[in-house]
Amino acid sequence: MGGPNFQEIPINRPVVAVHNNQRDGHMRQTINKGRSSYNPNSIGGGCPFQAGRLQGGFTSYAEKIDAHKIRARSKSFFDHFSQAKLFYQSQSDPEKNHILSAFTFELGKCETEEIRQRMVGIISLIDRPLATAVALNLGLQVPAEPAKPINHLRPADVDPKEYEPIIKESPLKSSKALSTAFTVKDSIKTRMIAFLVADGVNAQSVTVVQKALLAQGAVVHIIAPRLGFVTAEDGTKIPVSKSLLTVASVLYDAVYVPGGAKCVAALAVDPDVIHFLNESYRHCKAIAAHTQAEWVLKATYFGQKVPSYSDKPAQADSQGAGVILHADLEVIAQQFINSIKQHRFWEREMTRNVPA
Repeated sequence: MGGPNFQEIPINRPVVAVHNNQRDGHMRQTINKGRSSYNPNSIGGGCPFQAGRLQGGFTSYAEKIDAHKIRARSKSFFDHFSQAKLFYQSQSDPEKNHILSAFTFELGKCETEEIRQRMVGIISLIDRPLATAVALNLGLQVPAEPAKPINHLRPADVDPKEYEPIIKESPLKSSKALSTAFTVKDSIKTRMIAFLVADGVNAQSVTVVQKALLAQGAVVHIIAPRLGFVTAEDGTKIPVSKSLLTVASVLYDAVYVPGGAKCVAALAVDPDVIHFLNESYRHCKAIAAHTQAEWVLKATYFGQKVPSYSDKPAQADSQGAGVILHADLEVIAQQFINSIKQHRFWEREMTRNVPA
């Protein structure tokens, strides 16, 4: 019958109960009472747990042939941390800060202090300064060594000590290929670009930049206050891809604000537009605007960092931080493409004025 819980339908249910710890989904029949479905845990009385040999758990039969047949893994499987160390050591400072924030955010939602403490101990095996920073954010101390045993996933008939992680150093200390900040950036193919528009937009301001982006393999979405279409200054009907009510900046890699006096006036007072731009800037994405849309940028929290437009090329890309303001559409298109290739402008990480 398909579906993940086919074995729970009464006609399919085996005589001996199956305990696979799956929950929810199509055709679900079992009503679970415990708080957790994972092992190990400290909030569900340790349940579920794997039965040991004395509790009827699976054991390998040592059949005598030319040697003893066993079920075992190579010791290389117990190197749990060298790849994690290599990955972390290969990141740029902003990326390391993202990892720190991610650990803090996820563990900060964990209600049980013992679990948070145990995870801090495990993080210390990857990088002790990282663990120290996470612990500080969580109001904890880094233990001298992680709680033992570290590895709870083991067969029922083995000595737990034999399944503890092997701590080893990789001969490779770092690799630029593991960092988005250090990788080669020469394409904008498949990048999602948001065009924020409203009635009265300058049609050429849209089509010239859109054509250049599409030619490079990017995907462009025309986003407006409502679905349907917007009417440009010259009466052209421009189809709308998404409305501001149903999209978020996190779905896009870059954002562009075209010109058009009436369009600019509407966008500059639309809180959804300003929020979209603020988040995009906060997430270090490329932002471009026609000079007529300068007042839309000025309405954002980062607007004061964008100098008023000047014909001087040095000011076309604001402070090298991926904010483009220009009157020439061809220049906008080319600089925007080059900025999108960079993917992110991490220097903005150091000036967090608003959350996002």
